[in-house]
Amino acid sequence: MEFNLYTHKPVSGEKPKQVILLLHGYGSNGRDLISLAPYWQPAVPDAVFVSPDAPFPCEMAPDMGYQWFSLAEYTPQALLEGAQMAHPYLNQLIDQLLQEYTLREENMALVGFSQGTMMSLYTGLRREQPLAGILGYSGALIGAEELSSEHGLARPPVCLIHGEDDSVVTIDRYHDAVQKLSDLGYKISGHSTPALDHSIDGRGVESGAEFLKNIFS
Repeated sequence: MEFNLYTHKPVSGEKPKQVILLLHGYGSNGRDLISLAPYWQPAVPDAVFVSPDAPFPCEMAPDMGYQWFSLAEYTPQALLEGAQMAHPYLNQLIDQLLQEYTLREENMALVGFSQGTMMSLYTGLRREQPLAGILGYSGALIGAEELSSEHGLARPPVCLIHGEDDSVVTIDRYHDAVQKLSDLGYKISGHSTPALDHSIDGRGVESGAEFLKNIFS
């Protein structure tokens, strides 16, 4: 599948040494999260930022946005089936970018927002080789039971950030992800933010920059 990609080249002007793949939320598009690149480029000057449109037109607004999978049903089984369906597309894109920039998994980070976080965690935690890290905003962990039954899983560091007043993906999903991933031996960092709804604030942007800088240092 051919993805529509939005890209910011390394601010250093050098050949990319890292790839930061940004995955937008339900009903949005690649232009949304690529707007974070200028804020993070000073922390990771040799990274190329890539933000795709998700593979499918959004069922709620097909002329405006995209989705990784349907949210017509918001049950655990429907979310799992949706992530399983979209997983090969994201895996293909990761492989494509690593090949294009002649880099390895240890040189790539995934950054997601909302449904993009769901996909970052679902696919990023199932790669054979560990990625440099996964940064997720306002998302949820799908298929944790599968993770606990799979052997030899890669365990990249994970940073999760979530608003405590999130009315779309409630804060209990953050606590659930932190607890389950910690129990599985993942190194978890991040924080919840009081009075923040379903969005990324300045503190979240700064924390993301610090995480990306640390995993690539």
